[in-house]
Amino acid sequence: MLGIVITGHGRFASGLLQAVEQIVGRQPQCCAVDFPEGVSTEQLQVLLEEACIACDSGDGVIILSDLLGGSPFRQAAQLAITNPHYEVITGTNMQLAVEMMLDREGLVPKAFRDMALECGRRGLTSLWHEQQKQGYSSPNLDGI
Repeated sequence: MLGIVITGHGRFASGLLQAVEQIVGRQPQCCAVDFPEGVSTEQLQVLLEEACIACDSGDGVIILSDLLGGSPFRQAAQLAITNPHYEVITGTNMQLAVEMMLDREGLVPKAFRDMALECGRRGLTSLWHEQQKQGYSSPNLDGI
């Protein structure tokens, strides 16, 4: 099973993991690495390395980060560049995290990456757009 490491600014990672586990239950080979104020990028790098080692059973690790170009993404990218069994996905949202936790069994990192990007895109929408898909013209939430 692929390991999952969630990282991001502030308490993004631990908050997202807590929310995901509230929906799908406790997840094996999964951990959060927060990047709160006062932690250096060097410290973050060490924490990410330790988390990846702890979550990797040999199938690879997916690192989910919050923001493209941010320190958590850049530090995760450094790990992935040196480890071909790691993938980094950025712009992580709840839809992606929940769906992919449930679908990670049996996937290789590249397949996970491609599926996760589709999940993330699918999860970004608006009420209006969902109503249009369902043919609703009034604010009726029953079909969504």
